[in-house]
Amino acid sequence: MALRTALRDAMADVQPGQHVVIACSGGPDSLALAGTSSWVAERQQWKPIGVVIDHQLQAGSAQVAATAADHCRLLGIAEVLTIPVEVGATGGPEAAARDARRAVFEEVAGRYHAAAVLLGHTQDDQAETVLLGLARGSGARSLSAMAPVSGLLRRPFLQIPRTVVHQGYHEMCDPLGISAWSDPHNLDPAYTRSRLRAGMEQLQQLLGAALPGNLARTSRLLRDDADALDGWAAAATAELVAFEQDRSSASLADLQELPRAVRTRVLITMCRHVGCQELAFDHVQSMERLISTWHGQGPVNLPVGVTAQVQYARLTIWSDGRS
Repeated sequence: MALRTALRDAMADVQPGQHVVIACSGGPDSLALAGTSSWVAERQQWKPIGVVIDHQLQAGSAQVAATAADHCRLLGIAEVLTIPVEVGATGGPEAAARDARRAVFEEVAGRYHAAAVLLGHTQDDQAETVLLGLARGSGARSLSAMAPVSGLLRRPFLQIPRTVVHQGYHEMCDPLGISAWSDPHNLDPAYTRSRLRAGMEQLQQLLGAALPGNLARTSRLLRDDADALDGWAAAATAELVAFEQDRSSASLADLQELPRAVRTRVLITMCRHVGCQELAFDHVQSMERLISTWHGQGPVNLPVGVTAQVQYARLTIWSDGRS
């Protein structure tokens, strides 16, 4: 019942007759999502489309995908697509696989004019994402972790503990003789998230059983903060920054009036305008010092041939064209 309620609430704007894409890997979380989606879709008159992605990273992956598709059909989703993908290497194996999946979801959603793409992430997944962000030394936006809604993507179970989702999986799948697939990558210490998941039980023993829920709540609070700061920064950028084709600039005095958390966001936007998309913490801090501790220092060199410098009482960021 908790899963059905969460799904209905997350999809309150979806109209009868609209398609909804349901991502399913064959694991217990995604099978719980598939079963819940089928039940709710029948009553709300949506048109569910199951999507099973074969990452082709393990022997027998095609059979695993075919079995997951069969399980979706047993759970009541009549139309299920099984799609193989080529996983690249950009950003590491986990990020590359995620990018490959999202590309498929976007393509299928566009093909069917779907109202949403449903993902089965749980409260525990959210807690793990927050801890990974903390380990990287991330800011509020990263620590706000996964959004309940991000474009077409929706995560209806994001506030529900994994144990509750798995209980729902057993209630729906056991009577049908459906057994979830256990991804061996989830136990492989080569993957950071797998190591973290294995250590979460110890962390809960040290810090309390409520740890996953508390971390997930932290992410919601930080998301509100990050949204507010991003909005303030967007307004300040529109008011203060002059954009040209290969450069952006703003008055040093105006930038100095902004709080640091807003100012650094403005600086990142100025850099992205000239093609510098990926900035390390040290890059942002070097630009920040041009403003907060200005004493005539020279230019700051940034990735892809971008330079930041104070000239005639203005911070100017420009590209030499290498981007």
